[in-house]
Amino acid sequence: MLLRAAPACILVLSLFTMAPARVAEGFIDFEIPALGKATKTWYKIIGELKPDVRPLIALHGGPGIYSGYLEILSDVTKGRPGPLIVYDQIGNGRSTHLPEKRGDTTFWTEHLFLGELNNLITKLGIREYDLFGHSWGGMLGARHASHQPPGLKHLVLMSTPASMPLWVAGVNSLRDKLPGVIQDALDKGEKNGTEDSQEYQDAVVFFYSRHLIRIDPIPEAIAKGFEWIATDPTVYLTMNGPNEFTITGSLKTWTIINKIHKIAVPTLVTTGGYDEAVDTTVAPFLEKLPQGKWVKFQNSSHMAHYEERAMFMKTVGNFLYS
Repeated sequence: MLLRAAPACILVLSLFTMAPARVAEGFIDFEIPALGKATKTWYKIIGELKPDVRPLIALHGGPGIYSGYLEILSDVTKGRPGPLIVYDQIGNGRSTHLPEKRGDTTFWTEHLFLGELNNLITKLGIREYDLFGHSWGGMLGARHASHQPPGLKHLVLMSTPASMPLWVAGVNSLRDKLPGVIQDALDKGEKNGTEDSQEYQDAVVFFYSRHLIRIDPIPEAIAKGFEWIATDPTVYLTMNGPNEFTITGSLKTWTIINKIHKIAVPTLVTTGGYDEAVDTTVAPFLEKLPQGKWVKFQNSSHMAHYEERAMFMKTVGNFLYS
């Protein structure tokens, strides 16, 4: 699929004072020739974007949620010249939704989202930038970095699998350690095709409470991500599949392992001690990155930026700005 930037950028700006940072949000046109209609990417800039500053662009996970739970990363950019930029990937959050494309694995591919990221960088006039990717967002970020874009200066891969087969093996190794009653509920739901049953969903929530987010209650911004998937599961179902344990979508065979050596910029890899992205899932990054560093937050799972907020932000900030 060939993607090209639309000639016009429609900015719907809402500027207001939110001490100490300036905030702007809006929409950027994103043209997908194969689609035959215009789409829009929603974005938010926390801080002031100037030609001579280096922003931190954050890529949300899922695939299929939204960017709100990454706005907390403004802790990292606060007091520094470059702003934080978050955006809802196409089909997610406040960007254009395409439910008619559910099940179309030839449409929902990483190439679509690479094109959207490049479009955002171009339309916002960004020359140099750092990139932060969480989970699926890290997969997208790693692929982008492997193309060696000239403006990229640093890469942060938070709880990011080096391949989906490694991810599946990892999460199922964690599943095997769950209480028997939880394993039975998961097995029953998948065998009978009743993953939407309350029993199965409760079992998934139990797994999440151990390996996705260990804070109870779940922070509002993360809970809203689940709400977005429930509202429109098109992207998640088509790219991922019905659950975290069985990948049936377009990402089923995804891997960056044979391209990791092409990531030339300094790269920080982070995981949690209870992370669903287990050590073996990220190991190829540690083995093959030319300039890689790994930090493990022992008291966190998949959301260390919430679970160990102060330490996480300090670690990322020191990596990006020291």
